[in-house]
Amino acid sequence: MGKWSRRGFITAGLVGGGALVVGIAIRPGHRAPDMAKYVAKEGENLINAWVKIDEKNHVTAIVPHSEMGQGAQTALTQMLADELDAKWEDVTFIEAPAEDEYANHAMAKGYILGDSKIPSVLVGTVDGVFLQASKAMHLQITGGSASIRTTGVYGMRVAGAAAREMLIESAAESWGVNTAELSTDQGIISHKASGKQAPYAEFAALAAQKNPPTTPQLKTPDQFKIMGRDKPRFDIPSKVDGTAQFGIDVVVDDMKYATISAAPVFGAKLDKFDASAAEKMPGVVAVVNLEDAVAVVADGYWQAKQALAQINISWTKTANDKASSDTLFEQFQTDMDKAKASGDSKTDVKVGDVESAFENSDNVIQRNYRVPYLAHACMEPMNAVAKVSSDHCEIWTGTQNPLGFKHDVAAALGFEASQVRMNNYVMGGGFGRRATSDAVIQAAKISRAVSMPVKLIWSREEDVQHDHYRPAVASNFSAVLNADGMPTAWENQFVDKHEPVEAPHILYGIENQHIHYADSPTHIPFGPWRSVDHSQHGFFTESFIDELAHEAKQDPYQYRRELLRDSPRHLNVLDMVAEKANWSQPLGENRGRGISLQESFGSIVAEVVEVTVNDGKVSVDRVVVAVDPGFAVSPNGLKAQMESGVIYGLTAALHGEISIDQGQVVQTNFDSYPMVRMKDAPLIETHIINSFESWGGAGEPGTPGTAPALTNAIYAATGTRIRELPVSKYDLNAVFGEEKGAAS
Repeated sequence: MGKWSRRGFITAGLVGGGALVVGIAIRPGHRAPDMAKYVAKEGENLINAWVKIDEKNHVTAIVPHSEMGQGAQTALTQMLADELDAKWEDVTFIEAPAEDEYANHAMAKGYILGDSKIPSVLVGTVDGVFLQASKAMHLQITGGSASIRTTGVYGMRVAGAAAREMLIESAAESWGVNTAELSTDQGIISHKASGKQAPYAEFAALAAQKNPPTTPQLKTPDQFKIMGRDKPRFDIPSKVDGTAQFGIDVVVDDMKYATISAAPVFGAKLDKFDASAAEKMPGVVAVVNLEDAVAVVADGYWQAKQALAQINISWTKTANDKASSDTLFEQFQTDMDKAKASGDSKTDVKVGDVESAFENSDNVIQRNYRVPYLAHACMEPMNAVAKVSSDHCEIWTGTQNPLGFKHDVAAALGFEASQVRMNNYVMGGGFGRRATSDAVIQAAKISRAVSMPVKLIWSREEDVQHDHYRPAVASNFSAVLNADGMPTAWENQFVDKHEPVEAPHILYGIENQHIHYADSPTHIPFGPWRSVDHSQHGFFTESFIDELAHEAKQDPYQYRRELLRDSPRHLNVLDMVAEKANWSQPLGENRGRGISLQESFGSIVAEVVEVTVNDGKVSVDRVVVAVDPGFAVSPNGLKAQMESGVIYGLTAALHGEISIDQGQVVQTNFDSYPMVRMKDAPLIETHIINSFESWGGAGEPGTPGTAPALTNAIYAATGTRIRELPVSKYDLNAVFGEEKGAAS
């Protein structure tokens, strides 16, 4: 069935599965006996798909998510352990294997249905539909800040609670008592009337034979003992002492090293190349033609890289050889204008009567914004080890989607999925980049070509110039202000709608809205980038609302408050950040504060950024974050992710730009694609609000509001309004009140 979008999943997975709701055959049933071979060793009992218990009463959570620094594996284990009433010191985890049986249907269920109420009689059937669809999609991805809010809520908590009920039922049978007479705590089952106590391990074998309940009783927040508390992350000790194994650390017997040079213009192919000089260099094993890239295999990485530089390569011509950033943005504007003029612009949101509002007003504000392509710039460049024989392939790498990669590699080699084995490792950054399998497929093809194990490592230049980029976007706005300066109509047209669908939507109470878009495809490959489309639209919408506040000569915080008067949860977050940032306290000369509010991935985040601008240089002094994630399973983990998201957003806003010239990427390394360094990082304060509404994500929601809060602060400090990122494009030596820079 290939790769499915969310809409495709809904259509094919749910509508198609609707015919099965009348029966029970689709229900998952008791899967543990068939799954035990993947995860259970001698002396261990797999109670259900996600939890096993050994003879010493040690509990292991089987977690279907990868680790790339976000700490999700620890937080998910907390969720399972709390519902199980386990002793935390006896709990650990393993990552779920890349097998179809471990396709993550809980993530799919949470993503599509969320908090929808399902009659208990149908829960098993619905779970079965999602399991079959997840298997078809090879769904085991880590992304979309979905770990806690989907897998945790609909998978780990349910699995822990179900295992607890299965153990209690087994103890009741063994002791000849009623289940209501039993209690659990710290991995022990107790019968108060008789004084009997026994560890879970005593009943694990019997419990493992039972069919897990689909709707076990979950705890209420006042009953939590592990969730909501800071527990040491499982991944930190090995990262501190250097024993953590990343994909790039892997060494296997008889392994050689490879690196590549891919077509500089996306879509080009190899025309011809002369590798004669390279093949004579010491340590060189082979030169491999990958059709759109050349790879050198050698005894060491440096030997491979040096030899690659000696190969004279020519590439086929393409229709995009003349493309540049300027021509692409011109294309965007042309396509938007044509779509609007012809009535072909695609509607995203339409409420009220926008046309009449604009026709009957003489106070219309218009602004245009744009953002460039961005690379992921993971600190660990793309890499993979592959060992391919005539009928088997083994891969060692760090990936956000092990099961998906397994099927991708199998398809690329013409193998069955059962002929591919994936070994997943922690990642030195992912941000969406390691959800794309291009480098892993290359490694497999190179290994097959040379009939030996190969570790492929992309150079930093290759990594920057052959990413799957965050898309460049242009977005045009118009608004009508009434006599009080408040917006009564809002129109927004942009190019290329991607995921998530709600990213361009606004939080504010404006009665007339028309949000629409035009398609404007380019040859630049794109992929998920931290916070996905929220990162672009967060900048656009929160910049424009700030401009409206200043046009109305009103305080930007108070202006937002007025527009949120019917949204108490959002208002609470906004008020919290303003209070903690001392919003009303004046700042000194050349200093400014900016504010933003975003809802993404189920969490609401408000940010205030403080800057100082001297001699044209921006110093980001302080960032205050208020976040309502519904409930913070791991408060320190949530704070760390907010800080990480802010730094990632600051890097993009201050410096991030992938520019195109002659059809290819200009930037090559961190000298031309710089990062925020530690010496330039601001003080970041995070304040958590547990509203106990639907639980949201943590990894991505801190990023979207950073750029607009920053640029709004720069405007407050200098009078220069930034409508095109990055900030480095602007001349901030401007006299206060005089706008200069790249955008208009």
